[in-house]
Amino acid sequence: MNEILWLLLPVAAASGWLLAKRDAQRNAAAPSLSRDYFTGLNYLLNEQPDKAIECFVRMLEVDNDTVEIHLALGNLFRQRGEVDRAIRIHQNLIARPTLNGSQRAQALLELAQDYMRAGLLDRAEGLCRELIEMDMHLPRALAMLSDIYQQEKEWEQAIEAARRLQAVTGQAMEPMIAQFYCEQAEHARDQGDAERAARLLKKALASDEHCVRASMIRGEMAAAAGDCKGAIRAYQQVELQDPAYLPEIIAPLMNCYRDHGDNRELFAYLEGLWSRHGGATALLCLTDLVGREQGDAAALAFLAAQLTHRPSLRGLARIMDMAPGNETAAAEKLAIAHTTLLQLLEEKPVYQCVRCGFAGKALHWRCPGCKYWNTVKPITGIEGE
Repeated sequence: MNEILWLLLPVAAASGWLLAKRDAQRNAAAPSLSRDYFTGLNYLLNEQPDKAIECFVRMLEVDNDTVEIHLALGNLFRQRGEVDRAIRIHQNLIARPTLNGSQRAQALLELAQDYMRAGLLDRAEGLCRELIEMDMHLPRALAMLSDIYQQEKEWEQAIEAARRLQAVTGQAMEPMIAQFYCEQAEHARDQGDAERAARLLKKALASDEHCVRASMIRGEMAAAAGDCKGAIRAYQQVELQDPAYLPEIIAPLMNCYRDHGDNRELFAYLEGLWSRHGGATALLCLTDLVGREQGDAAALAFLAAQLTHRPSLRGLARIMDMAPGNETAAAEKLAIAHTTLLQLLEEKPVYQCVRCGFAGKALHWRCPGCKYWNTVKPITGIEGE
């Protein structure tokens, strides 16, 4: 039998119990209700869940005894992905005039979640606003409203909803709000409005001084405008905000230093990063600088010495790439190991969400898995940074 039929059996049992209870309390026969009940059971046993649902919903008079059954049935279908059925049940519940204020608010909340699951964001938004006007289920309604505006990229409204949610719950929403300002800033930059982008980035950092993304955008904009010193200042803020993101700014930072013509300062800065935080990106960039200044042999010796203290697959791959080649069997084995290691690194994810474990090769400011902001970071350790 279809799994959904087994899940409906408790609902049918509860329905029958309630009907029997009412008959006993009222001491009156209700043959039509009994026929509906057994008709519903018949549909259930014959694997016709749609008709069974209609029968049970029609049979159950909405009152304090049955509201929870309707809600449970609707939730059951939404959790299983049967959103159309969930919507039908919750709409039917809301249409009943016997609901009190609390029951109606709960039904509205459930229907809003149905609409969210179905992608009917405008309908879900309307119900969330209705709940807010009723001053009912404010935390959940505001959280859903913020999520809706994020999906619709209505960032000003998302900021407003997030601020109201923070006021209601005390939950810190400023890091998320900073991301909303960054979204607006990137759009303004893409539209050629650098002044507005700068204002929005200032708001982002005012909301969250640890917003790495805002500093990175500032650095990109300064570099594009030819302001090397400004770009360097912006990129260097990342170390103070969240060192986990240092691999993202080292390459553009090196370009700024080179354009500024100060390789010595660049080497000192990278050496400081390596000593304070480690990281394969900083080490390999240092190796390249040593190679340019002192030659390949010095670079190979430098890299080998560093890897004895902090092993890294990326560093090992670079050593294999730098090792002098010859025709001996040892060189052939080294080449095979080098190729295998490169393939291994190619298949490895570069970023991972610290909250849900989502992994991939691209940096997402909002995790595609758990939908949280600022949780996807470069992977560290011997296989990463």
